Amino acid sequence: MTAWYSFFKTTLVRPAVKWWFRVTIEGTEKIPEGGCVLAANHLDAGDTFSLPALIKPTTTFPAKKELFMGKSVKGRVVAWFLTVVGQAPIDRSGGRASVAGLGSVEDKLDAGGVVAIFPEGTRSPDGRMYKGHTGVARLALASGKPVLPVAMINTQMVKSKLGIPTMRGARIVIGDPMEFNEYADRIGDLHVLRWVTNEVMGAIQQMTGQTYVDVYASRVKRGDLRNADVAGHILDHPNQNQTRPGPAVDLAIVQDSTADEPAAGE
Repeated sequence: MTAWYSFFKTTLVRPAVKWWFRVTIEGTEKIPEGGCVLAANHLDAGDTFSLPALIKPTTTFPAKKELFMGKSVKGRVVAWFLTVVGQAPIDRSGGRASVAGLGSVEDKLDAGGVVAIFPEGTRSPDGRMYKGHTGVARLALASGKPVLPVAMINTQMVKSKLGIPTMRGARIVIGDPMEFNEYADRIGDLHVLRWVTNEVMGAIQQMTGQTYVDVYASRVKRGDLRNADVAGHILDHPNQNQTRPGPAVDLAIVQDSTADEPAAGE
């Protein structure tokens, strides 16, 4: 834990979270030593500081790399803050760049750190849970660390009688560790990545009781589904339409076993 991280956490953020926002937390004893991924639903801005404030380990939240390149006065302040508290930059432009951009976060896990991630990628536009991005699965498979589902409940910001933002009945619940080591060598398999991600989202959904919508929240907030009726995309479980990945097939063995088979028509 850096000196700045400790200062902000213990002196400023934790007292505010406990005594002003009155957020309670359950399941902190489930966080293992040696590193893990905390995967949470995302209701509001307070999620990003409430979770790390209430758990003992230093927590790294991946932040888009552009925030570390601030050019304005405000941008430089944000970049300084993210750097001194030890946050990790990632590339969120999509595709292979995003995959490669997870490297700085993987380094934190390899060092035994705790990484927290919001698989939905953005705050829910309406309180429902939306489709998770597969970065959480990539981190789990690449690092071999367990994923702990985290439920954010009633963490939306509301105005107090004084007009100052607060929360009402906010709770954080940390679930049991989930292991996916059987798929460790299949990080390039999109079916595996989607299934693992959906299993994590399903575990979070079970704790929050949220309705699950099988589209990305970004499409609803600012994309092609903005102001659209997404009722047709609601599922009982994120993996409702997915099949569990079977064992990997060794193509070399398959090719060797068929080498002596007669050609078609012989």
